[in-house]
Amino acid sequence: MAARILHRLRHALAGEGGREERVRGGCEAEDFPESSELEDDTEGLSTRLSGTLSFTSHEEEEEEEEEGAGEELGEPPQAMGAAAGAEDGEWGPAAERAGGSLLTRQLQELWRKSRGSLAPQRLLFEVTSASVVSERSSKYVLYTIYLIRSGRFDKAPAAIARRYSDFEQLNRRLRCRFGCDMAGITFPRKRLRRNFTAETIAKRSRAFEQFLSHLHSIAEIRRSPEFLEFFFLQDLQAAQRLTCTGMYREALATWANAYRLQDRLGVCSSGRFLLTLAGLAVCHQELDELGEAHGCCEQALQLLEAQGSHPLLGPFLQAHVHLAWKVGKDKRRSEARLQDLREAGPPLQQQPTLKECLIKEPLE
Repeated sequence: MAARILHRLRHALAGEGGREERVRGGCEAEDFPESSELEDDTEGLSTRLSGTLSFTSHEEEEEEEEEGAGEELGEPPQAMGAAAGAEDGEWGPAAERAGGSLLTRQLQELWRKSRGSLAPQRLLFEVTSASVVSERSSKYVLYTIYLIRSGRFDKAPAAIARRYSDFEQLNRRLRCRFGCDMAGITFPRKRLRRNFTAETIAKRSRAFEQFLSHLHSIAEIRRSPEFLEFFFLQDLQAAQRLTCTGMYREALATWANAYRLQDRLGVCSSGRFLLTLAGLAVCHQELDELGEAHGCCEQALQLLEAQGSHPLLGPFLQAHVHLAWKVGKDKRRSEARLQDLREAGPPLQQQPTLKECLIKEPLE
């Protein structure tokens, strides 16, 4: 040990190298534990070795910080910090700055990479109310279901109101088409009595939530027209009727709910969604809300950007040019696309307006 060797060297240099002294010195050293010997010389040992504990120079530390900042995604910051701590003994200010900067860059890079690879966002189905409706010839329970995206706050709800027979029809249609996938999905059976008790309504509400969640978890089913139209086809039909009769304020609310439903279900590039945007644009324009109508046309044209031809492309372009002129927005791009359509197809004067397309579109 260091203290023992130093002790013997001092005695040898001083000429006190007699046998008895050396033996006595060895016995004295052995009478004390090693920790005590080291503690006796701790201050001097630290002073002598203080300049050799750093493994890298200041310039090398700066180079390592720059290299770390340019890395894609390496080890987590915690693991890197543990390795550095084992070598250096502690974190210095420079290491903290490098670790903090690296952590920020890693999180940003991880977010950018993960955005395109995230699993579809979970959709929740919640029965928020159930009311007994009595008509002249029938009596039934109307269930109101909200579509809620987990981890998101939606300012306006996407809601549907359906009765037991609507769910039963959906179940029957899906079992005809997806027999194997539907084999493990349960559906609440029909009852001949006690259909309007609080207990029955509560049990069915929970069963309908589970039924829709199970259906949505199967990719083939949640993309099927049967499943999708169960949610928004009734709203589209009602909004179309209201628009045809000139009830634009009521139609606007129904078009807006259909828009939110399709957004929650992830079908914002379908023909039904384009028709929904057309309905919103027409109602906003009729209500003299030109800025909102212009925004609906712009969104539709963005969806139609990659399509060379579509029945609604010409009407949307004409409406966009007119609305852009009204609200003072740039319309040159739409005018250029209209010119291309004019050269490639029939005269635009023969094409129906957006409102005419909306009224004539069959929704079955």
